[in-house]
Amino acid sequence: MSNYRAITFFDLDGTLLDSRSKITPEVANAMEALKKNNVLPVIATGRTEAEIKHIMSDAGITSAVTMNGSYISVDGKEIHSEKFSTDECQRMLDHVTSQGHQLSFYNHQNIWCTSHDQTMIEAYDFIHSTVPEINPYAFLDHPINMLLILSKSGDEYYHEHFPELTFYRNGPYSIDTVKKGISKGVGVKRLKQEMDLADVPTFGFGDGPNDFALLEACDNKIAMGNAYDGLKELSTFITKKNTEGGIVHALKHFDLI
Repeated sequence: MSNYRAITFFDLDGTLLDSRSKITPEVANAMEALKKNNVLPVIATGRTEAEIKHIMSDAGITSAVTMNGSYISVDGKEIHSEKFSTDECQRMLDHVTSQGHQLSFYNHQNIWCTSHDQTMIEAYDFIHSTVPEINPYAFLDHPINMLLILSKSGDEYYHEHFPELTFYRNGPYSIDTVKKGISKGVGVKRLKQEMDLADVPTFGFGDGPNDFALLEACDNKIAMGNAYDGLKELSTFITKKNTEGGIVHALKHFDLI
């Protein structure tokens, strides 16, 4: 049985990261203080571990709910992996191509994409990430946990043609695509269940529409000062902006550090 006294789940952009998508020294020190206080820090993000290795290293965090709950690891050990079938990937590729859009394929180690068009470049630049390697058929010989549709519009088309999937528009250029029922919130519940931490209190930190499920699944729901208004309404505590020390402020407020 673990001796964790709490679990903290952090979204990245607009939450744990600063305006340049970096971990500040203050946040890194706070994560170290959490661990010393027997609090487990966990990143909860739509991105994959392949994209955030440097963030995890800079923050000193070794556990993550990634790809919106499709993949979960604790201290580097896989806890859960939700995969798309080859047929599902091929069908999505066919539809994306028919709409003139592009697609990226994700697992916890790698990302591949269908082309380096302007929307693809803008999407990864938006989150300060490198554009993935081109491999339109990576799904034929690699496990795929999440799909990313690269488009500035057309969300309704995918909702209509893929009712068995869940879509999260994560910004102006792209849509996270996961299996039905998968979310950051489900990831929180699954981590607690698999780690036998049912009675350990949870603290969720977020700023955007895709953080609703995360906050709903946590006992303490913390919205950043820069958060989407609807998320603030759901929250039990509104902290300062991510660029104004909001993470440290909230952790001190709840006596976690």
